Amino acid sequence: MIPQALYLCYFGLREPLVQTQVLPYLREIRKDNIGVSLLTFEPDLKKKWTSEQIAEEKAKLAAEGIDWQCLAYHKWPSVPATLYDIFRGTLFIRRFISKQKPDILHGRVHLPTLMGAMARKLSRHKPKLLFDIRGFFPEEYTDAGIWPEGGWLYRGAKRVERWLMKEADGYVVLTERAREILFPESKDTGYDKNGKPVEVIPCCVDMSRFDKANNGARTEIRKKLGIGDRFVTTYIGAFGGWYLTNETADFFGAVKRYKKDAFALVLTQSNPELIEPLLRNRGYEDGDYIVTKVRPEEIPEYLSGADIAVSFIKPCYSKQASSPTKNAEYLACGLPIVANSGVGDVDQLITEHKVGALVRGFELRDYQSALDKISQLSDVAERCRLTAAEEFSLSLAGERYRRLYSQLLKLI
Repeated sequence: MIPQALYLCYFGLREPLVQTQVLPYLREIRKDNIGVSLLTFEPDLKKKWTSEQIAEEKAKLAAEGIDWQCLAYHKWPSVPATLYDIFRGTLFIRRFISKQKPDILHGRVHLPTLMGAMARKLSRHKPKLLFDIRGFFPEEYTDAGIWPEGGWLYRGAKRVERWLMKEADGYVVLTERAREILFPESKDTGYDKNGKPVEVIPCCVDMSRFDKANNGARTEIRKKLGIGDRFVTTYIGAFGGWYLTNETADFFGAVKRYKKDAFALVLTQSNPELIEPLLRNRGYEDGDYIVTKVRPEEIPEYLSGADIAVSFIKPCYSKQASSPTKNAEYLACGLPIVANSGVGDVDQLITEHKVGALVRGFELRDYQSALDKISQLSDVAERCRLTAAEEFSLSLAGERYRRLYSQLLKLI
C-alpha cells in the first residue's frame, strides 16, 4: 500500500500561488509514488464554482494522481470568519483521517497546520505532521502594519506557533537565514535539537515555463507593447505593506535619469493608482510605462522584453524568512536584479552568483551605483538562468520534499 499525504492550503485552487507553487510541488512529491490529496479553501465557492466545474477539475487533477478536496473560504468579519474556517477545516481533516488514514499531514503555513494538529489530537490514527513554516507569519502581519505590534492577535498567533513547533514532526523554511534563527543545529545535521528533520526549500519555479523567454519572445513582446529598442525595467508583484512602493518608484525615476529612453513595465495585481502617479511624478509620461495585470502563464513572455528587474522589500525581521518568488522568475528569464539587502538569502544570492546589484540605502546615489554595477556585468543573462536552475528549480524542491517525506515515513 502506497503512503498517503494530505496537503492543507488556506488558498483557493485558482490562486496564482497554488498554480505556480503548490501544484508543481505536489507533482514532484508524487514522483516517489506517494498518494497526494489537496485541501483548499475557495473564496465565494458557490458563486465562482459550479458543480460541473468542480467535477471537471477533480477529474483533471485525479489524472495526475492528486485528489482535490475543497471547503468554502470566509472573509468577513475577519477574526470570526477565520475561526469558523479553522473549525470546519479541523472537522473535515478529522473525518478524512478516520476514513483515509493518511501517513502525513502537510500544513502550508500556520493556519492549515493548526487545523491538522487539532484534527490529529481528535483522532485515533496519528499521521505525522509536517509544518511548512515558510515565512514568519505573526511578524509579517505586524511588519506590514496589519496587526499592532504586541497586540492580542499577535500574542495569540505566537502562542499557537509555539504549540505547533512542539506538535510538528518535521519542518520546512524558505531561507538559510530562517534556519539559523529557528534551527541553528540543523545546518550541519539536518535535524533540530529534538531529532526532527528540517529542510530549507526556497520558492522555486518550473524552469520549463521560462523556455519561452528567449530572443524571439523578446522581439514579439516588444513589438506588441510598442517598446522598440528602449531600456526596460520591470517589476512583478504587489504594492503596499512590506513592498516598498515609494522606493521602487524612486528607482524607476533613477533609471529615467540614467537612460533617457527608459520604459517601465509593471506587472501587478494591485490597483494601478498605487504606482502610476508616482511614475508620472518621476518623469514618466504616457507611452513611457505600462502597468497591467497578466496571467501567471504570461509572465515569462512579458519578462522576456525587459533588461533589468527591481525587487525592493522592507528589510524587517520577518523578511529574513522570505524567499521572493519574483526573484526566481526574474533570474529564470535572464534578468539581473536590483534588490535591497536584508531580505532572506538575497544578499548571498546576488553577491556570490553576480546576478545583479544590492543597494544598501534608498538614495539616488545608491540606485546609480547599482545601475553602474549591472552595466559592468558580462554574460549576465546566461549566468542568471544558470543560477535559477541551480537554486530555484522544481527538481531541487522536489528532491528536498521527497527526502523530508522519506524521513517522516521512517518514523511511522
